[in-house]
Parts: sequence; structure tokens; C-alpha cells
Amino acid sequence: MEQIIIDEADLRLLDLLQTDASLSNQALAERAHLSPPTSLRRVKRLRQLGLIEREVALLSVDRMAPLLGHGLTALVEITLERQGAEFLDAFEARVVPVAQVQQCYRVSPGPDFVLVVHCADMPEYLGLAQRLFTSDANVRNIKAFFSLKRAKFEPRIALAAREPADSH
Repeated sequence: MEQIIIDEADLRLLDLLQTDASLSNQALAERAHLSPPTSLRRVKRLRQLGLIEREVALLSVDRMAPLLGHGLTALVEITLERQGAEFLDAFEARVVPVAQVQQCYRVSPGPDFVLVVHCADMPEYLGLAQRLFTSDANVRNIKAFFSLKRAKFEPRIALAAREPADSH
């Protein structure tokens, strides 16, 4: 894997894009204190390096609720019977493509996986749990926590200003 080098201007661009990826290049350049061509070139490079994975629209859960219903969010801990790499990879490969699985984390210590699952209602969750968890002979334990309120959701990565390299 190649070593990726970024500077303060790159960090400013990344931070601005995390806040609002819909900014025009002109506005982005102005806020990052760069020329528009430099901004465009740097953002293209950051995408090519894979630092910008993708750009998405974050929907308002509260505003969508009257249209689609509030739904059900669960944090689900999964412990497998056998934890060899092939078993962990196989479980991950089964759950990652499922639309209701919003996030999947392989964790340690404790359970093997923590999933964030969003379903329309409890019957949909039960069907999903049956299909993904209880029918899998390698799933030893399932522990689900159902969200009563989302107090915070922030997909940003904190990009603290880095100290300049010491010139001594």
C-alpha cells in the first residue's frame, strides 16, 4: 500500500466536504483559501487516493417518518460459535449486502460483530433476524438493543489541525 501524504489544505478540503459535499468548487475553494483550479485538482486526487470514499445525501429521519413511518433501529450484537477467519468472513459476506444492515463492525472483545439495523417494523426485524441470525448454525448468541431515540448521528471524522513537522 502506497504511503499517502496530505497537507493542511487537503485537511481543510476534507473537513469542508464532510460538512457539505454539495458545495460548488468555487465555494469550496473560497472556504479552503485555495484557487478553484487547485481545489478541483486536490479534490480529484483525494478521490483517487480513496480518502473520499463516496458522497451521499443524509436524509432527515424525523422528516421522513410521516412519509415512511419511524421504523425500528436496532443495535445487534452477534457472537459466533467458531471465530476462524473463514467463519468471520462468511458471516460478514452474508450480512453486508442486506439493505437493512446499515453498519457492520467486527469487534473485540465481547461479541464478534455489532450491527446497526434499520427495519420498517418489528415483523420485518423478526424476519431479518430469522434469515440472517437464527438460521445460521454458527451464530451462538444474538443480543438486540432497540433504539428509543437517536440523540446524535454524525458521520464526520474529526480532523484536528496537525502540528507542522519540527524543522530542528
